[in-house]
Amino acid sequence: MLYYLFRFLEEFDIPGARLWSYISFRAVLAFVVALVVSILFGEWFIKYMRRNNHYEEQRDYKTDPYNINKVGVPTMGGIIIIIATLVPCLLLGRLRNIYMILMIITTLWLGFLGFIDDYLKMTRSKDGMKPIVKLLGQAVLGLGVGLTLYLSPDAIIRENVTVMREPIVQNYEETESAKTRLAPVQMTILKSDPIKSTKTTLPFFKNHNVDYKGLFGFMGKHQQAAGWVFFVIMTIFIIMAVSNGSNLNDGMDGMCAGNSAIICVALGILAYFSSNLAYASYFDIMYIPDAQELVIFISAFVGSLIGFLWYNSYPAQIFMGDTGSLAIGGIIAVLAIIIHKELLIPLLCIIFLLESVSVILQTNYAKYGNKRGLKLRVFKRAPLHDTFRMRLDQLPADFKILIPRPRGAWHECKITNRFWIITMIAAALAIITLKIR
Repeated sequence: MLYYLFRFLEEFDIPGARLWSYISFRAVLAFVVALVVSILFGEWFIKYMRRNNHYEEQRDYKTDPYNINKVGVPTMGGIIIIIATLVPCLLLGRLRNIYMILMIITTLWLGFLGFIDDYLKMTRSKDGMKPIVKLLGQAVLGLGVGLTLYLSPDAIIRENVTVMREPIVQNYEETESAKTRLAPVQMTILKSDPIKSTKTTLPFFKNHNVDYKGLFGFMGKHQQAAGWVFFVIMTIFIIMAVSNGSNLNDGMDGMCAGNSAIICVALGILAYFSSNLAYASYFDIMYIPDAQELVIFISAFVGSLIGFLWYNSYPAQIFMGDTGSLAIGGIIAVLAIIIHKELLIPLLCIIFLLESVSVILQTNYAKYGNKRGLKLRVFKRAPLHDTFRMRLDQLPADFKILIPRPRGAWHECKITNRFWIITMIAAALAIITLKIR
């Protein structure tokens, strides 16, 4: 709203009004506003939840090696993140931008889905929403995002963008001073026509773009349609995978919020490069017009996550719950899909991936053992972060652990910090893939 107000005032030469046309100014302002809203609203929200006895059941108390009792900690902290993200977006963003609209819908949809799950856990069933219902909700969002990117005339890309700087030819006498003077330059932009595309960036390869429709060359004239169907299916799968991976990662104070903030900083850099003609040309990547509004959203989102850490860092005063973790994963997935960098997700979200894989391995290996009357486990406990805070002697003696290390237990803060460091390394590698080909 403020964006449109100041762009209107710009017509009257109001001092400072032109600042609102700069992405850098609005991005920094969005970050600061989100951070302040998150801290101020968070304090009120925690007091409100405590007054109304909205608590989450103690998690992992029996397996906590330091016997830290977290009974009575409010949940649904994801509401803080959502409010703190949406406020600066509504104030500073271009609300007619298709990508901003998609991000706001994603935040509200998955936030609502997680809210229902948390509400059911507090009032009716500790198990919350049935997994199939949760997956269906994520699939509906994925279908909507995929179809929007296919149908919307504003969701386009440009390929082979080139920005050239050429000296301006001037007619002047060759004097000693003229020889030493730098010739002014002009910028020439060569760009292709806007197109709808199923291409995505393939990291670490010289021919760095891969088109999904290329998988269906055998379908002849239906190749393009098959490519878009595959893109929509990929969108659904990625949103479900990252959203649930984020949900599994939310098991320690500050863990998910910190990892997600780091991931989103990397996505913000990639989004800015993709939306800037000069950088898109320099890195030889797809130019995505109007994607600069994603930088505003990401700045607000990162600010809200860091503000949430004010209360969620160890020992937590509030848990984000599924209200936050489902929305966070979905936001990361949709951001990557919009800028055509979804194949970077396994690297960017390596912690989420490891958490999900650890649960899958643990569950299937335990089932395999049960059929043979054995208590088999791959790790001491799953998700992965739990295996680091559980001592081996806390398990029943008849358990056979495939990977028993570490035998001791790490403090929760150490596990969280080391997972953050791994995410930082992965984020840095994801960014430099722009040059490693």
